[in-house]
Amino acid sequence: MDLKIVNITVNTNRPKELAEWWCVALGGAIKTDWGEYVTIAFGDGDHMSFQFVAGTKPGRIHIDFTTANAAKEIVRLVDAGATHVADHEAPGGVFSWTVLADPDGNEFCVAQAH
Repeated sequence: MDLKIVNITVNTNRPKELAEWWCVALGGAIKTDWGEYVTIAFGDGDHMSFQFVAGTKPGRIHIDFTTANAAKEIVRLVDAGATHVADHEAPGGVFSWTVLADPDGNEFCVAQAH
């Protein structure tokens, strides 16, 4: 197989505003802004884009993140405007994660890195 993910694109009716929120959430910077298509870049070379789609509904994409300090990052993201959706735990408590939603309602998870 020769496929490689080079970008994740989120459909939204407010691409610039949502891109700016994710810049704060993930520490990226806006790389391109074509009005209806805004891309943010991260220091490791990864990208995330936000494209205008009229009448779009959240929930068509779900990203999982891990971090060395999940509790701290969850508080930081909620303080920045994310909404706490739910907390989950795998059977036996071997793994737990928190579901948050960005300002458009797109859900994403934050878990403690192992």
